Amino acid sequence: MSAPGYPGPYNNPPYPMAQYGDKSIAPYPAPHGGYGDPHQAPPPGFNPGYNQGPPPVMYQPGPVPEYGAHPGAIAPAMAAAAPIGVPPGLEYLTQIDQILIHQKVELLEAFIGFETNNQYEIKNSLGQKIYNAKEKNDCCTRNCCGSLRSFDMKIKDTMDREVIRIIRPFRCVSCWFPCCLQEMEVQAPPGTTIGYIKQDWHPCLPKFSIQGPNKETLLKLDGPCFACNCCGDVNFELKSKDSDKPVGRISKQWSGLLKEVFTDTDNFGIQFPLDMDVKLKAVLMGACFLIDFMFFEKVGEANQRSSVFS
Repeated sequence: MSAPGYPGPYNNPPYPMAQYGDKSIAPYPAPHGGYGDPHQAPPPGFNPGYNQGPPPVMYQPGPVPEYGAHPGAIAPAMAAAAPIGVPPGLEYLTQIDQILIHQKVELLEAFIGFETNNQYEIKNSLGQKIYNAKEKNDCCTRNCCGSLRSFDMKIKDTMDREVIRIIRPFRCVSCWFPCCLQEMEVQAPPGTTIGYIKQDWHPCLPKFSIQGPNKETLLKLDGPCFACNCCGDVNFELKSKDSDKPVGRISKQWSGLLKEVFTDTDNFGIQFPLDMDVKLKAVLMGACFLIDFMFFEKVGEANQRSSVFS
């Protein structure tokens, strides 16, 4: 039986009716902007209309603004299910490749030189706070041991839950005695060691090993000979253990003349690959704090330490 024809003034031949499974007749192409064949993968580079523009920003989970709050307040997104192997509270680190760390200004320390516990705000590249970090030790240790002091540092999320703990034992500093090299332990969650930062012996260069929980070296961190930021940034290059090719960076950022001279509040930036293990990202935060204490912490009238000799 032939296909029915469509009436028309010119008596055009009928359209062929494609039968199921008949490949001799190609399907009509979908109109421009249509959905196309749902069983066929989109061509390379295809972007649906609803996915155009910048990618959405995922906020670290936090308290939702109360009823009646300012209309411009942003309610943070709820946390997604934790991927396998990611310590609780570190899910957000899987989505970013850069961290900014800002040390808070302590008024008592700035005016009278009395050393207080260091406090930091950890933010994403947009300046949104994702963690808080606070040093914990006693007054005698802070003011007698200076930048070499031991401490426990608690890192909490925006829900005030402790997600990372950093432990630094007391170590004397000397480039001529390898037994006095600096070391730091990182735990996430607190009580579970995920890595170490260990200073490598070198007569003039600051070098560190980023290690796993079994103290196996995973990455290397190399700094300049003189870690002094005179109107510029100081970069510590992150490299793989078997190559000199940089894969990331920890940068001490220039904060301005007044802040650099009269306070020891420091700004740091950490860059790492997006697909890096989230535990290594947390260990790199610990490495940033160790670098701050070793080279940029000032106590009283003491100047910042600028090399491994001091």
